[in-house]
Amino acid sequence: MGAILLAIAVPSYESYTQKADVASATADIMKIATAIGQYETVHNLSPPPNLAAIGADTMLDPWGRPYVYLSFAGLNGNGQMRKDKNLVPINTEYDLYSVGADGRSKPPLTASVSQDDVILANDGNYIGLASKY
Repeated sequence: MGAILLAIAVPSYESYTQKADVASATADIMKIATAIGQYETVHNLSPPPNLAAIGADTMLDPWGRPYVYLSFAGLNGNGQMRKDKNLVPINTEYDLYSVGADGRSKPPLTASVSQDDVILANDGNYIGLASKY
């Protein structure tokens, strides 16, 4: 009987903690995006060169890793940009995301290692799991 309860409880707990971690990363990304917006207001709509410029370089995601930020200012080509299923960049000024629980990621959101990433897309109109974008 105890083994059956354990078999039910462990997956439920893991699902709960995963949802809590994603919610925490989503909140952090919203906070960072707000700081980026404030920076752009002060600096004539130019995104910050890095997260240190807005004091967010020491923020860690729920899995203990730094958030990934890529400003498109001065970027040649779109090879490093996050891309949707049609390989079209998902943002116009910068990318901001967590590499998720597995700690791995690739620019296309369709890559299996990118599915657990928590991303900012559509210039902030979507923040959540890459697998649900």
